[in-house]
Formats: sequence, structure tokens, C-alpha cells
Amino acid sequence: MNGALAGAIGAAVWAAQQPLDKRLFDSDYDDVELLGKLVTRDDSWPAVGLALHLQNGALFGAIYSQVRPFIPGPPATRGLVAAMVENFGMWPLSQVSDRVHPARRDLAPLAGNRRALAQATWRHFVFGFVMGEIERRLNAADEYEPPAVPVSSNGHGNIERAAVGATADE
Repeated sequence: MNGALAGAIGAAVWAAQQPLDKRLFDSDYDDVELLGKLVTRDDSWPAVGLALHLQNGALFGAIYSQVRPFIPGPPATRGLVAAMVENFGMWPLSQVSDRVHPARRDLAPLAGNRRALAQATWRHFVFGFVMGEIERRLNAADEYEPPAVPVSSNGHGNIERAAVGATADE
């Protein structure tokens, strides 16, 4: 639950700062609009888009909280790493959105749009930082960390400890 809450808060911060980054990057790209107009084209698209955006943030945060222990680096940067992987991994799908989105004629084109990519990167940076920091503060420092693996100086571990299931602390 903490990851979902952190992800929803990160998505809310993302959505709240969008008007500012649209001016800063001189780009009309809007994630809430993209999501809202996927479902409806009437005047309710902002509310629908925001609800979907918060839901996506909560889902991402819940998944992040499960894989967080396996993301390398200090706790403060793990949310950023996860968000950047998602950003650059999903960006190629902008070509699909430009072709098949029901409101594609009303939306800023994304494929090949460097300003929109910079904007998306900034938004994922904000989201990843907020989500990661909130999730870190909500959980104990060692919660869900991978178990210690007994190792030897040659880097291959200690077979005697591994065979009996002992940890490095024993």
C-alpha cells in the first residue's frame, strides 16, 4: 500500500506541475489530456484523465515497491532509476499513440518531438523523485531488502553456509 500511495502522490505532483512545464518546454504535450481523451472527448476528459493518471501512478508505485530492493543504488535514487527506465522504455510507443489514439488530431504529436521527450523526462524525474522519497519514508530502512548472501573472498560464496541455509550474520 505504501508504494501505491507514494505513486499516486508522485502522479499528483506530476499533474500539478504540468502547466508550468508546458510553458517551460514550449510544448502542448499533456499526459492528463492524452489519457482523458482516450476515454472521452467531452468536457469530462480532464477529470477522467486525472483519475487515470493517478491510477497509473498508484499501480507503478505498487510495482516499484516490490522491485525496489533489487534496484541498485542508494534508496534516494531508486525511484528515479525506475521512472527513467519506464520513460525511455515506453517512449517508442509514442509512435503508436500518434497513429491510433482516438483524439490524435487534437493532441500534440509525440514521435520525433524532442521537446515532448525532454518534457516527459522531466515529468518522470519529478515523479520518480517524489514517489521514491515518499515510499522510502513510509517504510522501514531494511523492509523488503533482499536477504544477505554469504560470500567468500573469492566472490563465489561459502558453500558450507549456503548448503545449510545460514546467513552472513550467523
